[in-house]
Amino acid sequence: MKVVIPAAGLGTRFLPATKSMPKEMLPVGQRPVIQYVVEEAVAAGADDIILVTGRGKRSIEDHFDHSPDLGDWNAHPALRSLEEIAARVTIHYVRQRMPTGLASAILCAERHVGSEPFGVLLGDSIYEAKPPVLAQLADAQARWAPGGSAIALEKVPDALVDHYGIVGGPEIAPGVVRVERLLEKPSIADAPSRLALTGAYFLSPSVFSAIRDTPAGRRGEIELTDALQRLALREPMVGLLLAGRRYDTGTPAQWLETNVRFAARDPESRRTLRSILDESGPTG
Repeated sequence: MKVVIPAAGLGTRFLPATKSMPKEMLPVGQRPVIQYVVEEAVAAGADDIILVTGRGKRSIEDHFDHSPDLGDWNAHPALRSLEEIAARVTIHYVRQRMPTGLASAILCAERHVGSEPFGVLLGDSIYEAKPPVLAQLADAQARWAPGGSAIALEKVPDALVDHYGIVGGPEIAPGVVRVERLLEKPSIADAPSRLALTGAYFLSPSVFSAIRDTPAGRRGEIELTDALQRLALREPMVGLLLAGRRYDTGTPAQWLETNVRFAARDPESRRTLRSILDESGPTG
């Protein structure tokens, strides 16, 4: 399976930290976010990953490369997960020259992907799912949308509807929707449902022509949601309610929450957190 991971965003929400470091390299625990994303792709069966980067993102390439300064990775237990990735997958890099949106970033991978269906995972979302989210989507595509595409969905509260791409369509099986309508960040009144795109996709290669046919929006960017709407009119597309959990690290608050939740799983880190919170006392 080929998987495209767009990681070319400017990360302006994290300035000034991201002035000189990619937001995808921000740590959650001892690993950068992008490593979790690559590990999720590998767990789903990816053997060929295309990372779409941009200016100032070279540290992402360096992270997955061998480091002569550290010598043999086997000498450092913390690096074994990177060694496992290197043994199981080939990672290619392509640059998005201008920050013109997610759809344009995916289009950068067209020549490498070719004419086969492929997965897409965003560089700022961590999934915990069994089976892995892309494996779930590949199965859904084979069962309910052969020759088409499958996209991961989650239910969101009314207050967050205008933060996401929202999907509408009839349920054709438990947790499976035939996608007929997609709207980018609609108002509550216009939203066809409360089912939101999560940022994981298993797409037909026809998405590339759909992206090229989609005009840029008000910000000069081609919205992936708009391109998927065109694609859904041309061939089958299903939305699958994610069986698992997604951790969004796209804003400082979400990144902090993800770090706290991951740290709370480790007994030693949990004791440290509790001690710090007890020492800080009530804030109200």
